[in-house]
Amino acid sequence: MKQYTPEKIRNIALLGHAGSGKSTFAEAALLLGGMVERMGKSVDGTLFMDSDAEERKRKVSLFTSVCAMEYGDCKYNLIDAPGLFDFAAGMHEAVRAADSAVIVLSSKSGLNVGAQKAHDLCVKKGLPHAFFIGKLDSAHAAYNKVLNSLTGAFGAQICPVIAPFYEADKLKGYVDLVAGKAYTYTDGKRNEVPLPLDSGIGGLFDLLNEAVASQDEALMEKYFGGEAFTPEEIICGLKTGILSGEIIPVFAGAQQICEGIDLTLDMIARVMPSAIDSPEYKESNDTAAIVFRTVADPFVGKLSMFKVVSGAIGASASLVNSRTGEEVRVGKPVYLRGGKQEDADKIVAGDIGAVAKLGDVRTGDTLCSASAKVTLEGIDYPNPCLSMAVYAVKKGDEEKIASGLIRMIEEDPTVSFTLNEETGEQILSGMGESHLDVIASRLKTKFAAEMRLEVPRVAYREAIKGKVKVQGRHKKQSGGHGQFGDVWIEFEPYDGIDLLFEEKVFGGAVPKNYFPAVEKGLRDSAVKGVLAGYPVVGLKATLVDGSYHPVDSSEMAFKTAAAIAYKTGLPQAKPVLLEPIGTLNVIVPDDLMGDAIGDINKRRGRVLGMNPQGNKLTEVVAEVPMGEMHDFSTAMRSITQGRAEFTLAFERYEEMPSQLAQKVIDTAKIDEE
Repeated sequence: MKQYTPEKIRNIALLGHAGSGKSTFAEAALLLGGMVERMGKSVDGTLFMDSDAEERKRKVSLFTSVCAMEYGDCKYNLIDAPGLFDFAAGMHEAVRAADSAVIVLSSKSGLNVGAQKAHDLCVKKGLPHAFFIGKLDSAHAAYNKVLNSLTGAFGAQICPVIAPFYEADKLKGYVDLVAGKAYTYTDGKRNEVPLPLDSGIGGLFDLLNEAVASQDEALMEKYFGGEAFTPEEIICGLKTGILSGEIIPVFAGAQQICEGIDLTLDMIARVMPSAIDSPEYKESNDTAAIVFRTVADPFVGKLSMFKVVSGAIGASASLVNSRTGEEVRVGKPVYLRGGKQEDADKIVAGDIGAVAKLGDVRTGDTLCSASAKVTLEGIDYPNPCLSMAVYAVKKGDEEKIASGLIRMIEEDPTVSFTLNEETGEQILSGMGESHLDVIASRLKTKFAAEMRLEVPRVAYREAIKGKVKVQGRHKKQSGGHGQFGDVWIEFEPYDGIDLLFEEKVFGGAVPKNYFPAVEKGLRDSAVKGVLAGYPVVGLKATLVDGSYHPVDSSEMAFKTAAAIAYKTGLPQAKPVLLEPIGTLNVIVPDDLMGDAIGDINKRRGRVLGMNPQGNKLTEVVAEVPMGEMHDFSTAMRSITQGRAEFTLAFERYEEMPSQLAQKVIDTAKIDEE
């Protein structure tokens, strides 16, 4: 592939809901660009962009895929992002690497949650974007209904540019509204036909002209004067409006039969931003690039995908990782071709490429010249929302599992793998059930390690509600020096977490040098409560009396005596089980707030308040038992079709209802046996 100048490069993120036809759009574009010889199908797992083994097995996009292709006089880097919510990391990566986005809609399902989320992210990041209404060859396709839903949601921003026309309610072809030309397709070849002004497209011209007129006072005067715009004026107005975010163009086509895709690619080249239009782009000899995706492979090694925003990256380049400050030696750069690569002499500013084996380089890192250090904006990933405990299927595989998961975290920062020191479980967190299932499957196939996932244990606590005074006496004679320690301790609750130890011994009943041993015995004991073996909190222990032997007493004897007092006293002090309570902030659509609150109530949650967020969204604030929240993300995704967002943070411990506490206690006793 030849080198292209930045103004001829189009970095396009393909976004949208799962099943909308993003990867099929890419497939049709690649066919036009000569990258593939025939169209693959998602149902067969043969799409070019879905090159990972898991994607082919599951017949759905799971990871961000990039393919460089040539069409006309431009180079297109198509950045295909997965639409499944469990793999939302891909959308954030694609948006970070792109200079514009095409949000793909199905003409059957229209503006759905995935498309809305993609639009919202583009707006948040200031990324110019378009909509593509596809699958127009399908039964029940409804172009006008989808277009009306777009104008209803986004108003005057929506501007049709490529539109279908019909004869006798049957799809006939497509109109380039900018040029005012109509086309039909025969055996994949485009044929120009007379403009069908009687086919209901007149109103689309009006929408286009109104949008263009709004971008310039001179054009506005011309519009109100009844003069027609030239194609050049329309293109200029569209480019201005798209860059500012005031115009969202709408394209149309039928991906599987490759109709309208050529018109869309031509229009992308004419009106969508080039690499030189990116706010980050700089004409400079100093190199700066952002790593937007990492692929980890146990055999090939790590592949870092990057976008260059200034300078160039060539073989043997010496750069600096701005995060670590360390020098990075670059190997041979490559262009990305889905699951394949093509050698490149260098990757210039505005272009996308990759390099293997960059050492300690992570997704979101900036690579730059040592003489002009800079840190580019990273990637804002969504937080993991589902956690499971990890257990090895085969004994001895624990280390292989850990090393494999760490490698996969390099690929996907929405995954975390931590040790819960309280429960002793290793916890794997991700974006949902499908996400964790794919991780487990890839761990088995790529790293030959098999794990099973279980619901994590809850880190309960124990406390006491009563006050008691007990004796702890340890006496043992076994020849020679014996062991003797005798203490009287008062146990009572207090408003705190750690054990509070005090002494009120009079007359030297227990020598001061044994006080630390008594405290140590109590602290060691409080690690395990008497109900279910959970740590005890809010416990005050006061040493009030005791006795000692001048020969047989020792620190160990008094430590043991304190432990005996603990085991004797706590069962008498009204012990209770405490559960962790968290503060939940969940943002839901207004019309689904009742269902969301109903689910929170089922989990024994207490709603504290509701805060309007605008855009028909409300924040519900509640306190919930964290042990009831394991599958909350799954429930919210089902209730709100993926539109809810939430955070859950530990707040405090509260006494657990006795019936539920008894179940936990009974389970703990069974586990001990």
